Amino acid sequence: MERKIEQKLVNWKNSTLRLPLILQGARQVGKTYSLLQFGRKYYKHSAYFNFESSRELHEMFNRELSPTRILRELSAFTSEPLVPGDTLIFFDEIQACERALTSLKYFAEEAPQYHLVTAGSLLGVAINREKHSFPVGKVQIITMHPLDFEEFMLARGKEQAVSIIRDSFIRNEACSLHETFLDEYRVFIGVGGMPQVVNEFIKTKDYNMVMALQKNITDAYLADMAKYAGSAETVKIISVFNSVPAQLAKENKKFQYKTIKSGARAAHYESAIDWLFASATVNKCTKVTQGNVPLNAFAESGSFKIYMADTGLLCSGYGISPVVFQSESPAWQSIKGALTENYVASALIANGFTLFYWESEGRAELDFVIQTQKGEVFPVEVKSAENVRSKSLQQFISRYKPPFSIRISAKNFGFENNIKSVPLYGAFCINS
Repeated sequence: MERKIEQKLVNWKNSTLRLPLILQGARQVGKTYSLLQFGRKYYKHSAYFNFESSRELHEMFNRELSPTRILRELSAFTSEPLVPGDTLIFFDEIQACERALTSLKYFAEEAPQYHLVTAGSLLGVAINREKHSFPVGKVQIITMHPLDFEEFMLARGKEQAVSIIRDSFIRNEACSLHETFLDEYRVFIGVGGMPQVVNEFIKTKDYNMVMALQKNITDAYLADMAKYAGSAETVKIISVFNSVPAQLAKENKKFQYKTIKSGARAAHYESAIDWLFASATVNKCTKVTQGNVPLNAFAESGSFKIYMADTGLLCSGYGISPVVFQSESPAWQSIKGALTENYVASALIANGFTLFYWESEGRAELDFVIQTQKGEVFPVEVKSAENVRSKSLQQFISRYKPPFSIRISAKNFGFENNIKSVPLYGAFCINS
């Protein structure tokens, strides 16, 4: 399964400023698999150490954190030679050993010639830091996400389709296979981008198995919440997590505490939301009151929307079979807007954007506002169908005069009235 994370890993390997690498992300997005594949493809040797399955590894880090000593003991632990530049040293599930995480600072300072990568769920790395310090400034961090639509198509051997979509995006020319690719998009909405689910779908096309695997992943997330949080906090985290499908099904998708339960207040659930966001289980989109650079200067932290990191898991939360989304059934119509907006949020996050939405005095709301690395701000309007009329977008354009606007909908590619039309299946082309 081809993943776009590979190029980032190659860039890390070839960097003259290389630091120990932390590949973080939610459970089961493919971190371990991708790093093992990277080691096999680009190194003579790979030495793999799993901190959840071996207590002996923990003992190596309970003394002084000298890389010379640790490497000597690791060498005795594994059959692989630990050769600078030729061996990829891989610490997996590093969040299970705080001292190992702290040791990365000393590897950066005293043994930079060794190529050291680590993987762990962000919920453990970011939160389980009670005793030892995080090696700030001594590591490089890359976040991995579920497969986006492009990776989903590549996994199914549809390279030509991806090439056609990218070409149409660049040229702003209508795609002749528009309806075919919309059908593919609807399949992706239901299946989602969790690697295990995608693999099963490719092998069997069995939607019942897809739903079962999605449920298993959700159950694993809930188990992690209980593992890494106290009992009282776990109840709040699970309550927030379970409310996300209902939050997005509302016409106003702004997160409302009363959707969790009657009388709920921010003070009781803010830490639970932060926990989910830090774990990469959900994505957060914050309101901005102005469409000027820098967007985060105009953010209102108390007003936000929450999206599931994976659209397939959101579908699972609604309890509806993915096969439903391939027709214009009433069940699809009732949640089409929520799924479409969640899909676009995931696509933008995967391409490195921070999510914002714009609201003006409660009278106009724009789905997303993005800022590029060049410091340009673009409004992004999302429509689940071909009806694309919007007063909110026109208000934003009139006030802030962006270079151009982006409209993601069921319409074909095009460029008219300074609005770039991007069909839903082409959202992965929008990069920073």
